[in-house]
Amino acid sequence: MAAIDRGVNYLNWCGHDDALRACIRQLGPRRRQVAVAVQLEARSAIDARRELDRVLGELQTDYLDVVTYYYVEHADEWDEITAHGGAAEVLQTARADGRVRLIGLTSHQRPLAARLAADASQQQPARLDLLMVRYNAAHRGAEHEVFPITAALQMPVVAFTCLRWGALLQRTPSDAPGFVVPRAPDWYRFVLANPAVAVALSAPDNSAELSEDLTLLDRDCPLDPAHYQTLQSHGDRVRLHAGDFS
Repeated sequence: MAAIDRGVNYLNWCGHDDALRACIRQLGPRRRQVAVAVQLEARSAIDARRELDRVLGELQTDYLDVVTYYYVEHADEWDEITAHGGAAEVLQTARADGRVRLIGLTSHQRPLAARLAADASQQQPARLDLLMVRYNAAHRGAEHEVFPITAALQMPVVAFTCLRWGALLQRTPSDAPGFVVPRAPDWYRFVLANPAVAVALSAPDNSAELSEDLTLLDRDCPLDPAHYQTLQSHGDRVRLHAGDFS
């Protein structure tokens, strides 16, 4: 509840029996203050119906604000989801009756995600309302492959892996002597500085990390160009040394 008390209003539940599930179940009247998001693994309508009912039951909520198809990495997966008897039938019905507010897609494959977003927007009703993609200072491909398309569609983007699995918090062999690596809130600020990004996901391991991450909310000023360049440059060095990962 500490994060919600500080103004966090997007909770992404990963399906575990954890403190986040307990928090959502205990929201009561505050449920309307936050968006609850989940990822749907099912591809068929039969499995999607069961999974959706199970998630609603586990979270003890009448509706979900965001449901994204989980890790759609190949076009044939999308074909399966949208075919007759596919999971899309269930989510579109659930969106129509109010049990799901927005339907999204999670993918590491940026060109595929962008193409599906563009195609889905032409359907009536639209098959997708948002995208969830990887974006951070070390992996900026979405700036060219996704954001121009989602911006034109006015489609929100949820960014994950904002710290590049913690690598952005570490020094690299190419850092200048005395370089001080920026802390986590700066990397989340970098992600949110892009107007195409609506949500930057974080996953603090403990209360200390949560408290540090929440200091982001105390800074209402934008990143100045010099600091942005510092973050971008360190992102380039992390990408160089942390291994090939697009």
